[in-house]
Amino acid sequence: MTSITPMHVLITGATGLVGQGVLHEVLRDAHVTRITVLGRHPTGRSDPRLHEVLVQDFSDLGAVEERLKGIDACLYCAGAPPIGTPEDLYRHVTVTLTKSVASTLARLNPGMRFLYVSGANANAASRFMPLRVKGEAEQALQALALRCTMLRPGGIQPAHGERSPHRGLRALYALGAPLMGIGVALAPSLMTSTALLGKAMLALLQMPDPPAVVENARINQLGKTTSS
Repeated sequence: MTSITPMHVLITGATGLVGQGVLHEVLRDAHVTRITVLGRHPTGRSDPRLHEVLVQDFSDLGAVEERLKGIDACLYCAGAPPIGTPEDLYRHVTVTLTKSVASTLARLNPGMRFLYVSGANANAASRFMPLRVKGEAEQALQALALRCTMLRPGGIQPAHGERSPHRGLRALYALGAPLMGIGVALAPSLMTSTALLGKAMLALLQMPDPPAVVENARINQLGKTTSS
């Protein structure tokens, strides 16, 4: 990074496992001067730069639009678990709600950056439902008047003790987290961590011309070269 620009960053999904890790890294970055969290539940975090906007429906942000102005970048970490979520609900959360939030932010903040946590092998033509729907979300975002970057992580290791809000996944992560750490070291094209993902997003925000798509290996490279 050649120059550091102060930023007002908005984060969605900050109470989810990925969003918790991204918020952790953003809070550590002194160049982020204001952090707005858009979500349905409070984060439980305290910082003078942190401002939480609680809504029950991401498709209806009219009442909070004034609090969503002046934003330089959105780190979109919200989503539904691909395992155990019916396809219609998964598509509603992944495509419909994501597009709704992005459209509102684009209208309120022309020129802002939008970084979307997609997934490895996302493809609207995929035979596998989660990959197909993630690909549809990417296409929907690309059609908007936004400067978008799609991040496509594979497996994500909780790096700071993050816990999934979904009970079924919580036990899975508790058992698998140590092995996932080995995976990050040995298979950097397949695995990353919440810390590396958060740092990579911050690095991308400082690029004048960031790539449209960032695969898992590049996420790890960016995360390892970023200090906060």
